[in-house]
Amino acid sequence: MKIGDTYLGDSPLFLAPMEDITDPSFRSICKQYGADMVYTEFVSSDGLIREGAKSVRKLKINDSERPIGIQIYGHIIESMVEAARIAESAGPELIDINFGCPVKKIANRGAGSGMMRNISLMVEMTDAIVKAVKLPVTVKTRLGWDEENKNIPEIAERLQDVGIAAITIHGRTRSQMYRGDADWSLIGEVKNNPRITIPVIGNGDISSPERAEYVFRHYGVDGIMIGRATVGRPWIFRDIKHYLETGELLPGPGLDEKVDLAIFHLKKSLEHKEGNRAIYEMRRHLSNYFKGLPHFKETRLKLLTTLDVDEILCLLEYIRKNWSDHPESL
Repeated sequence: MKIGDTYLGDSPLFLAPMEDITDPSFRSICKQYGADMVYTEFVSSDGLIREGAKSVRKLKINDSERPIGIQIYGHIIESMVEAARIAESAGPELIDINFGCPVKKIANRGAGSGMMRNISLMVEMTDAIVKAVKLPVTVKTRLGWDEENKNIPEIAERLQDVGIAAITIHGRTRSQMYRGDADWSLIGEVKNNPRITIPVIGNGDISSPERAEYVFRHYGVDGIMIGRATVGRPWIFRDIKHYLETGELLPGPGLDEKVDLAIFHLKKSLEHKEGNRAIYEMRRHLSNYFKGLPHFKETRLKLLTTLDVDEILCLLEYIRKNWSDHPESL
């Protein structure tokens, strides 16, 4: 599979862009575990053109993360075009347009999945961005706004016609948010439409190697994007790749690997973020890294409430020492 000039191999795996999660530290970890393409956190077009510190900081790319896409969102064509040009200057492999975020404060402004209520504007905006930059432009979107408006087959054709290089489809409507099961049938319909010639990447509820193998085989998608299942579990990329190649399930990582990874992740996160922000954003990862340990409630509470880095590091070593006899819980 290729997007533009970037070859991603057969059955590539993508790390979904997620706010406060897919920062440089986590992206580099996911790459080490086998992610074929990663994305920045989604970047506000308004923040970029106003040179907002948070938005500009998200454009920082390390070579170890490549290939990487920068994802932008907004509801005004002119702002999105300018933001795409700014993002292009940061040197990613592609520019991705967020037409999928269901969060109320974004969607209700007409950005993210809110654009699915104005398909003509979505197509016009995409056309303008494709013409404004030299990099490949891709789109991430959903099945539609609600159950009565699952119009992704039409949307995919129209976006392809204005020049996008690939499309990622999350198998839920905006109204579903993240509730219920992802519906892959329409993703498969888009992929198997003879008019669609660009790569189709499926997204939604990929939480195991078996599920990944099933959707590749059953729906024929070119790639799979994984989001929430990677949080505190970046080795899912390694597990899926191994299963696709061999049909065998890898045993989960041992406690030493998890502790080493948590320490590395925390230190890398502290390099990129100031104050307590790194610790706050690490908590969801730390909680999942050690999910399933027996009699862990008290230690988990300490791990997720302290703001002292040295105490966190001590707690991680304490976990290594005191739970090493419980490999069956990992």
